[in-house]
Amino acid sequence: MSVLIHFSILLLDKGKSVSPYVARAVRIIRKSGLKSKLGPMGTSIEGEWDEVITLVGRCLQDLKKDCDRVYMTITGDYRRGGSGRIESKVKSLKSKI
Repeated sequence: MSVLIHFSILLLDKGKSVSPYVARAVRIIRKSGLKSKLGPMGTSIEGEWDEVITLVGRCLQDLKKDCDRVYMTITGDYRRGGSGRIESKVKSLKSKI
């Protein structure tokens, strides 16, 4: 099973620039070993459901240490037998443009 999620974090109590906090979550994601791709409004992560949702939880646990309100959005796409979709979905689209 492969799930591809788009994960965004908004910290509501840290002012205009939250990049130092988001960077903490991005480091956790990168260290996980799961395929990921950073974007300007969120990060795409690919893996097994349990791995991906556990990783999201680890990001939240880290930010809860010093953030009083963490707003997250998670959208996901499950596909039986699919893998490598972070790259292949974009490649397929670019070939049609």
